[in-house]
Amino acid sequence: MKKRPTPLLQRYKSNPILSASDWPYEVNSVFNPGAILLSDGTTLLLCRVEDRRGISHLCAARSTNGVDNWQIDGRPTLFPDPEHHPEELWGIEDPRITHIPELDQYAVACTAYSPEGPGVALYLTKDFASFERYGLIMQPEDKDACLLPRRIKDQWALIHRPTSAPSANMWISYSHGLHNWGSHKLMLEARKGAWWDAHKIGLSPPPVETNRGWLVLYHGVKRTAAGSIYRVGLALFDLETPERCLKRGDEWIFGPEENYERRGDVDNVVFPCGYTLASDGDTLNLYYGAADTSIGLSSASLAALLDWLDEHDSLKANL
Repeated sequence: MKKRPTPLLQRYKSNPILSASDWPYEVNSVFNPGAILLSDGTTLLLCRVEDRRGISHLCAARSTNGVDNWQIDGRPTLFPDPEHHPEELWGIEDPRITHIPELDQYAVACTAYSPEGPGVALYLTKDFASFERYGLIMQPEDKDACLLPRRIKDQWALIHRPTSAPSANMWISYSHGLHNWGSHKLMLEARKGAWWDAHKIGLSPPPVETNRGWLVLYHGVKRTAAGSIYRVGLALFDLETPERCLKRGDEWIFGPEENYERRGDVDNVVFPCGYTLASDGDTLNLYYGAADTSIGLSSASLAALLDWLDEHDSLKANL
């Protein structure tokens, strides 16, 4: 019998690493965390926390090793403020965190949910204690956003996913000042037919800048008779023209397999929103929401991901 190949992403043996039972106050579920490695080596997760009303806020959890002994804020770190920001009436969700050296701040892009639908909101912070709200920077319906860590040809770049089109695709837009965005360009399309990413796609964690390009882990959704399945795939984009896709994997590299990923508030979902890169420059620690109920951790070699993409490039196969 042919031996099954070793998965690219290895799950932490004690997954899930965080769930509602770990929280210092009463909540329904904890999932889809943004992640960042702070200057002192601490891993910070900015977790999406859904309360028992169904409204989401963000709460920080910190760990010295990024695995266990999490210190969780005793109250919400970033709570919706619909009185001053009506776009947050129904909560804030699914953060992606980027460190911006030019600003010496962290940018948090997340989904603000209003009666008009989900839109992209931007927050800047130095310490994850106080936040400067920029409000909506992409109008409903739009989500799955992330700010790139540096300017591209003197402009900031934002990856996002408009949802009002017949199929949900990844776009990139540009801005001189973070408030007004334009030069919208299609970045990656959901495939058609029976593909694993045929229904809709969107950015997962922030892109990883490598010497070969921006390595993007994205989620793809396939609709089946039993419901939707959320999986993760790979693509590579040009460093200075990030809307130009250089390679795209043909298969998914990570999907729901374990019981905590297959059963929860939303079944059959793995949904990464954040990663950290270890000091070896190769070990990628990926933090993901499992079934919209808990948080899992998986690890991969950055070099192995790039090698896999060389071997499974669907763009090359179509030449």
